Amino acid sequence: MSENARPAVILVRPQLAENVGTTARAMFNCGLTDLRLVEPRENWLSERALAASSGAESVLRQARRYDRTEEAIADLHRVFATTGRNRFMVKPVVTPHQAAKELRHYLSEGLAAGILFGPERTGLENDDVALADEVITVPLNPDYCSLNLAQSVLLVAYEWYQAGDPAEPRAMTKGAAPVANKDQLIGFFQHLERELDDCGFFRVAEKRPSMVRNIRNMFERADLTQQELRTLHGIVHELVTFRKSKET
Repeated sequence: MSENARPAVILVRPQLAENVGTTARAMFNCGLTDLRLVEPRENWLSERALAASSGAESVLRQARRYDRTEEAIADLHRVFATTGRNRFMVKPVVTPHQAAKELRHYLSEGLAAGILFGPERTGLENDDVALADEVITVPLNPDYCSLNLAQSVLLVAYEWYQAGDPAEPRAMTKGAAPVANKDQLIGFFQHLERELDDCGFFRVAEKRPSMVRNIRNMFERADLTQQELRTLHGIVHELVTFRKSKET
């Protein structure tokens, strides 16, 4: 993905070098590298900042410094401002999730976009927010909605990354083991049910069909591999062998 197809992260008057470093780390985790700093109070290439970046030094080393917010966003077509409080401005207010969708759309249209984050203690000034097209507000506990700078960046950056991530939201890691097919699964069911019949597990004949369905559904949900089925066959075999040895 080209750099132009990713949003810029603009930190306005960040105070601590460590916070710039952890912001770089949050950005790099989500594939963002365009970091812009407006009047940073401390050196973003200091040892403290580099250590806090925890391997995301490349983001810090290519970061650009600006004297004014207007200069930092001059090349952008769409700008979002993050804030935790009502600024009483007539602007669309969106969640990070919605902002991520819109960012993806703008960038796909060839428009450059960026996100403004304010100083750690006070947040963005109204004049900075006024420069934005939309406002991002993170829905959190209304009694306590305090985020540090890197947390705020990570929340927004993560939503942006997820909006374009083709990965399935839920997956099962199975390594190289092939998944059991239905024929193999039914073979195990028949083996298990035969032994359960033999030991008298299904005591009430009328309940047997529903009990069988429940047992099958339980194993169906497990999404078993062929190796796991072989293990289950072995367990049933050993239990039956042990039971029969006790009976003799």
